[in-house]
Amino acid sequence: MMTNGSQREDSLIKELGGGLILRQAIQADVDELPKFNAWIHQHEGTKNPDERVGMWTRDLLTRPHPTFKIIDFTVVEDVNTKAIVSSLGLISQTWSYAGIEFQTGRPELVGTNPEYRGRGLIRAQFEVIHRWSAERGEMVQGITGIPYYYRLFGYEMALNLGGGRVGFKPQIPKLKGEEPYQLRPAEEPDLPFLVELGSLSNQRYLVSCVRNKKMWAYELNGKSSENVNYVEIQIIESLSDGAVGYVVHPSYRWGAMMAATSYEVKPGISWAAVTPTVVRYLQATGEAYSTEDGKDLDFEAFGFWLGGEHPVYQVIPDKLSRVRHPYAWYMRVPDLPGFLELITPVLEKRLKESPMVGHSGELKITFYGDGLRLVFEKGRLTGIEKWKPEPTLNSGDAGFPDLTFLQLLFGYRDLSELKYAFADCWAKEDQISVLLDILFPKEVSQVWPLS
Repeated sequence: MMTNGSQREDSLIKELGGGLILRQAIQADVDELPKFNAWIHQHEGTKNPDERVGMWTRDLLTRPHPTFKIIDFTVVEDVNTKAIVSSLGLISQTWSYAGIEFQTGRPELVGTNPEYRGRGLIRAQFEVIHRWSAERGEMVQGITGIPYYYRLFGYEMALNLGGGRVGFKPQIPKLKGEEPYQLRPAEEPDLPFLVELGSLSNQRYLVSCVRNKKMWAYELNGKSSENVNYVEIQIIESLSDGAVGYVVHPSYRWGAMMAATSYEVKPGISWAAVTPTVVRYLQATGEAYSTEDGKDLDFEAFGFWLGGEHPVYQVIPDKLSRVRHPYAWYMRVPDLPGFLELITPVLEKRLKESPMVGHSGELKITFYGDGLRLVFEKGRLTGIEKWKPEPTLNSGDAGFPDLTFLQLLFGYRDLSELKYAFADCWAKEDQISVLLDILFPKEVSQVWPLS
């Protein structure tokens, strides 16, 4: 039996009717919940459970984690069969917006037994984890997933996710003489180096995940090797300079490709000098590793899955012939005025460094159902408040339907792109367009989240 009486009562959140209860996960779920997630997240086009997802779940339930505990899973149970029929979890973490840190909640491992879908079980769980996230001081929630679905729960696809460049075997640079750099597995004494270099690399991006020593240690030693999020961390070093960078990659190939999911070189070291060694390392590793799903495929390609922009793309453009454009994170910002207040120093800095330095005036933004009013005095953002637009055409200075303003906020799209895509996105005057472009420019982000 999955639960005992006292555990079940203590973990109960509420009854959902129809013999279903919503509760927190308990120790008695450590076998069934991984099986459920492996089954519900089975490989596309097959009926094979995704055992790596199952192991991710088991790790979250049973291993020490920087922020996650077993009770951070919600579970819907059918009391008649004692079966788990739906579940999701909330992984707390810290992200950064142009250097300003903010707490973020990451809902993940979301799934419902097909026989129980259409009953609002995911919505009921999102209501709970959104409340938990608010209680933890998390101003933003971000989730990755299938197209459209999470819009139903107040999310907008509004932040760069993934993307990269791919090269093929004929494009791998040939070694002339001895390899100038060597790669070795990272160890605990490397943690300060990883923290420092990772923090420096985050400065290239508008939004990134802040990784402290505890988080790097978790990536190094905290996960089972069968966990879908398990990665190999390799230190790049030379005889003359010691550690000069790191490479992170999965412990399996994505089909015929071996991909690096993080790659950094410390300041003062040439990316062009180091990268050929890294490419040859990916080839050797890809030839030794099997594919994620066990298919018998030969190694054919190397990849740098490092988002929309990265220095490596600039130093070997002729060897990265295939481009995969980023997908998108779903983002939720329940208190938009509060988040804008948090990032006010960024907005004021952008204004100070622009042709509209010292600007004074108000900016009313309509989202049609509600809106925002921003007040500027001599270049300072002195007022941020909710504003109720009039139910007439073009009430306010600019308009963004639904949650599309989040795309602007997180640098995913600029104003001209949103105006092109949405006929009901507009700015009343040229000066308003200029101001919005200054405050919210299009910028690349790269988030390696805590999982």
